[in-house]
Amino acid sequence: MMKRILSVVAILVILSCGKKAPAPAPGIATLSAPLKDQPCLTGTVLSATESSVSFSWNASSNTNQYDLTITNLLTKAATTQTTSATSATVKLLRNTPYSWYIGSKSNKSSVITKSDTWKFYNAGPGVVTYAPFPAEITAPAFGAVLSAGTTKVNLTWKGSSVSSNIVAYDVYFGPSGNPDLFRNHITDTFVNDVTVGANTTYYWRVVTIDANGNISDSGTYNFFVQK
Repeated sequence: MMKRILSVVAILVILSCGKKAPAPAPGIATLSAPLKDQPCLTGTVLSATESSVSFSWNASSNTNQYDLTITNLLTKAATTQTTSATSATVKLLRNTPYSWYIGSKSNKSSVITKSDTWKFYNAGPGVVTYAPFPAEITAPAFGAVLSAGTTKVNLTWKGSSVSSNIVAYDVYFGPSGNPDLFRNHITDTFVNDVTVGANTTYYWRVVTIDANGNISDSGTYNFFVQK
């Protein structure tokens, strides 16, 4: 009996030793250019409305390919292109804010590792000052469904600009798809304890204002409170 137990243990040890370790996930790419929260002045002008912009990043470990994802912050339209290099040149609209990040991919793993996300302004003709980047809504997330019994919510967002000269935010909020002004010229990046009702969809957006009078709009977000 003891010999049989020892044999089973030996087989299990052999089988466990024969298992392959999972492939390591790709590392995180470090972004280089265009610079974070800065105007991109190095692009090649193609026309009055477009220029080609060079993106670059440092190689990440265990990586075969990179997904470069660029989002137009005004239209929210995103494009992704895949490359095995650590740079790419993309045609973009001038005088327009963008964000970008790199997804690292490996042929041996299904994991895609995402880098930090950077914002920049693609320079335009005759621009002296740049509007703030559209506010980044953090909570409630777009399309969030809040549990029944929720009577108060906190609205939160992040603001940033090329010149670090944001002076205020106007917050629009309500049950209409075109919400009314809710808070005017506030300096915080949150509005706490906003009253909400059950079985209702709420819409909200944030307008960012800088010291030069430039403004940007986050676009309208919504969330639903269950009954």
